[in-house]
Amino acid sequence: MKKLPLIVLALSCAMLTACGNGQKINAHSEKTAYKSVKMIKNRLPEDIRTEYEMSFWMVRDAKKSDDEFLNTVDNKTPQEIIVMGKEIYQQRKEAGFAEYQQYKTWEEMMAKYDRERMHQGKPKTDVKQTDDARTSNREVIYSM
Repeated sequence: MKKLPLIVLALSCAMLTACGNGQKINAHSEKTAYKSVKMIKNRLPEDIRTEYEMSFWMVRDAKKSDDEFLNTVDNKTPQEIIVMGKEIYQQRKEAGFAEYQQYKTWEEMMAKYDRERMHQGKPKTDVKQTDDARTSNREVIYSM
């Protein structure tokens, strides 16, 4: 009977410890890293989701070796990943990467990607629709 309170206390401590890492990437393997990033991204405020995701993929692109990448992102918070992404952006911009030259600042690049994300999946309203037999009644008439 005296062991029950000790077991409950031990389990409580274990649960609190596990819950404390909810905002950190678990990069013990590539699969867990990606799952962890997705879970964290879904919990983030809308205004930094794109920045976090872009930063993560910039780090992934910069670290070619899987082990180096996993060691770099393991146990990192979203804010730490964003700082790494900004550093990589700046290094690449100074190195002359053509993709980054079109943006004056990190914030300008993130604003562009935010706009693109807002329009993803929405139907284009400026597409002309032709009015012929195939589109108006959705049937094709074959002449035989």
